[in-house]
Amino acid sequence: MELKIDTKEKFQLLTPAGTSITAIIAAEIETICNKCLESPLKNMVLNLEKVTDIEPTACQILTDLQQAFYDKSASFVICCLSPKIENAFDELGFLEVLNLTPTVSEASDIVMMEEIERELLDSDDFEFDKESE
Repeated sequence: MELKIDTKEKFQLLTPAGTSITAIIAAEIETICNKCLESPLKNMVLNLEKVTDIEPTACQILTDLQQAFYDKSASFVICCLSPKIENAFDELGFLEVLNLTPTVSEASDIVMMEEIERELLDSDDFEFDKESE
């Protein structure tokens, strides 16, 4: 399957060209995402706007990918899901743990907010008022 990768300012946008995501295609996505995690631009947005069918194994792989990204202090957002694909994730109990948005623009906003959050949490500039304890 052809996978289109667009590099944006804070993330890479990965868009499958086909309408079905099998376990094999999900493994290809996983390989691309793992390479992304080793690059300086390690946030990923997966655009599933053309996808109309997904295998349960593929749902598991994509859910595991999100955790891998967060373990490496990076963002992984899935966007543009059809109701059928959303239901596939929901039936497996993955919907609540995934970072999903209806549009690429909103996915971009999530990545930006998470980047700011990570910068603030990693900053050593915090000084807490000890008198308030």
